[in-house]
Formats: sequence, structure tokens, C-alpha cells
Amino acid sequence: MLEALARVARTRLRIWRAEADGGTLLAVAGRGNGQPGPVPKGRAATRVDTPDGPVWLEPVHGADGVWLEMDDGPASGDERQALARVVGEWLATESETARVAAELSERYEEIDLIYTISEILGHTIRLDDAAQNILREVSNVVRARRATLLVFDPDQKVLRVAAALGVDAADFDPVEIDDPVSVAASVFRDGRTMSYDPNDPAASRTRTSGEMRRYRGRAFLSVPVVYAAPGQAARPIGVLNLTDRVGEDAFSAGDRKLVTAIANQIGAAIENSRLVENDLRQERVRQELALAHDLQLKLLPSPLVIAARADVAARCRPAESVGGDFYNLLRLPNDRIGVMIGDVSSHGFSAALIMAQAMAAAGIHAEAAESPTDALSRLEESLGDELQRTEMFVTAFYAVIDPAVEKLWYGNAGHALAYLVDTEAGTTERLPATRTPLGVTAGSLGIDQTRRWRQRRDLLCLFTDGVTDAIGTRGERFGEDRALAHVLRMRARPAREMLEAIFADLAAFTGGAPANDDRTVVLLRV
Repeated sequence: MLEALARVARTRLRIWRAEADGGTLLAVAGRGNGQPGPVPKGRAATRVDTPDGPVWLEPVHGADGVWLEMDDGPASGDERQALARVVGEWLATESETARVAAELSERYEEIDLIYTISEILGHTIRLDDAAQNILREVSNVVRARRATLLVFDPDQKVLRVAAALGVDAADFDPVEIDDPVSVAASVFRDGRTMSYDPNDPAASRTRTSGEMRRYRGRAFLSVPVVYAAPGQAARPIGVLNLTDRVGEDAFSAGDRKLVTAIANQIGAAIENSRLVENDLRQERVRQELALAHDLQLKLLPSPLVIAARADVAARCRPAESVGGDFYNLLRLPNDRIGVMIGDVSSHGFSAALIMAQAMAAAGIHAEAAESPTDALSRLEESLGDELQRTEMFVTAFYAVIDPAVEKLWYGNAGHALAYLVDTEAGTTERLPATRTPLGVTAGSLGIDQTRRWRQRRDLLCLFTDGVTDAIGTRGERFGEDRALAHVLRMRARPAREMLEAIFADLAAFTGGAPANDDRTVVLLRV
């Protein structure tokens, strides 16, 4: 750089620096013979005679004891000062570059550590897979024989050991975050680094109880692990402990800064690990719910069970993954047909368990019972303990149709939405309750009711209240009349088409909003 500047300025340039004795100058850059002699007094430009002829010595700005030599030529004083300023800026840049290079060289291990940990965290989903490697890398750089990483458990309000080096993690009990004598708890609560120097008497007196007493006589460094979500204040989510430093007794300020930087990386990794774990857990729950949904629907019989004897359509749509609505279609002796619908007084898993029990018992009791009412009473006995424990009840309707004698017998345990539709006359009749819902009043037997059944004319129409109580976009109720209107309007069409019309209207009526109750429809014509 100096030679290039000399060519531009058309003069010979040389840099001199005052020697340690402060009295003479030593050439440090440039070409020439001899030396100007003693250091000029003051900081003013000086004309000096040398074996090569007279030269000017111009003080270099920003560099004490440094002078720029140039030929005694036509250059003015301003031009000489400008050259000295350029050289000063160049020397300052060179000095800063050398300082940065030296610092990078000194901190190479720390920089490499941060990179290594970034690589570990970047290629690991589970924190526990990476924590042990992180502790090992950190301990090697700061020369700690023992280390622990404690992670906050928000449910139990404790710090748990996620990884340990030089000690057995099983030896550490969870630390209560309000523990008054625990260093880790104190660091977590205060969000401040705590270190212990055994050679500092003042530090020895500051904390000698709890965990610090365990490490008395050995250097100790405890750093909070924090996480700051975008736009939010940082919050502690763990603690990184290091002790038993090799060689020097105390951890340096550089060690504390390094471990703090690593702790921030770990904090982000812990939070990411929790998010991934939550996502995986939710995905497992979704898969399990989907499986439960499929299994529950498989408990319900296909209309094909009685399709050879009847025109039938049935559909059950739980409000959640599983629900409490159910229906059953039964082929009974002597060409009779059994039809049951039920609604547990809730939805979700509790209702689904009772629904599953009802489905398991309904077929058995329907086959063995002497009448529909008897079948409902036996079903109540089977569900009694579970209904009492959960404080739920079941509305249920069960009918037996015998086309040979043109009769319908039914028992109705508080299920209000059961109708007999005359498809020729276009009229509907509600089939009233014959007893209380199952689980409400023990021993409420009731008696069977009968109706005339005309083949290919009469249609049995059964709903649950999730259909009729569905709320529309304007806040109104779907209602029984709207559901029955589809049946009456399409009474000459197959039951399947009636069913599709009801559910299509339900979706349009509610605007596709999620159902707040299970919805079931059964339509049957023999």
C-alpha cells in the first residue's frame, strides 16, 4: 500500500517509529538508507538532512510516535499532511485487522463450539438426544468436569435434569422452583447468572447453604436458560450448571458470556422441542380419535342387514370424533324386523363408552326379550351401573314390525322424536313415550304400544335431537317439521334419497358449522 501511495504522490515514502528509549527513530516500512536521527521534538513537521538529502518528517495522525518520511520536493504542507492522514488511516485499519485476527484466534474454540452446538440442534428433533452432546462440548471448552441441564416442568412447577455429565442424573431429585436454598431455583427465579469462586472470601460468604455447600471449595457457574418468543419478553425455561473447572479455580468472564450464549441457543431448542412434541402428541391424538371414530361407526349395522326385507336408510354423525347416538337394525324370527334408536345424554368419550355397551347388549336383549318394553328394561339393567356412575341417562325407542299381521309394537324410553308416516295420506303421527329414559327411574317398566302397519305405505321415521335442535345461521332451530317435510315431500322416493335430502338441508341450514350434538336419522319402510 505504501509503495502505491508513493507512486501516486511521486515521492519516496518511509514510516518511522520511535524506539523504546523514545530518543531515536526506527524504520518500519519503506525504502531508503540511514535514518533521520533523533526523534523530532513536538508533533510538528520537521525538515531533516540525511545522507540521501533533505527530507520531511510528518507526524502520522492517530499514531503516537509514528512519522512519515517524504522527499523534500515541491509538495506543500497541506499535501504532506494529507499523505500523513492517509497513512494514519491505513495503519489504524491494519492494527484493527490484526487485533480482530488475534481475538478470533484466541476465541476459536468458543466460536467453533457455538457452531458445533448449532449443528447439533439443527439436526436433532428430540432435545434429550442432543442435550448430552451439548453438555460434553460446553464442558470441554470451559474445562468443567461436571455439568447438568435442568428443564422447567410447567405442570409440576419443578426443574428436572434433562442431561448430566460427570454425575448420575438419577441422583438428582426434581428441584422446586421456590426452593429457598437451591442455586438452580434461585437462578431460574431471578433470571441471573450465578458463579462461585472458592478463592474469593466474599463469594464464599454470600451463599454456603443448599447446592452451593455441595460445591464449596470448587468453582461453580449456573446460567439461566431463557427463551424469547417474537414480540415477547424473555422467560426462563431451564438452568445450565457447570462445576469442577480443570486448572484455574474460577470461571472467567469470557466463560460466563460463552455459556450464556449457549444457554440462549438451548432455550430456543427446548421450546422448539416442546412444540414438536406437542405437534406429535396432537397428531397421535388425532390418529387415535380417527381410529375410535371408525371403530364406533363399525359398531352400527349396515342397512344391508335388512335390505332384503325393507327399504331402509340410516346415518349417524357424531358431533365429536365419537358420540353417544346409536341405532340397531335386527332380523328377528318369523320375518319380523327390529329397529332401535338411542341417544345418550351427552357426547364425546363418556357417551361413546355407554353407546358401545348399549350396542353390545341391544342385539342380545332384542333376541331374548318377549316384547320391546322388556328389551328396553333388560338394556337398562345392563347399563345401570355405568349410567349411575356417570350420572347420565339414555333415551331409546325400540319397535318390532311384523308385516304378516300388519302390526308395529314399540317401547319408548323418553325418546320424543319417533314418528309413523302415512306416505299415501301425507300425515305423520308422533309415537309417544311409554316409560322414562333408561337410568332415570329404576324399575320403570312401561307397557308396549301397538299401531297398524301397512306394507309399502307406512314409514317409520326416527331422529335424535342433534338433528332437530341444530341451530341455523340466523339462530333459529331446524325443528321436527322441517325434517319431516323432506320425508313427506319425497315420500314416493327411496328412503336413501330422503336421508340425503335431510342431511343436505342440515348442512345448508347451519352453514356447514360444526355440530354441537350427535345427529342420527333412521328411515324404514317395509
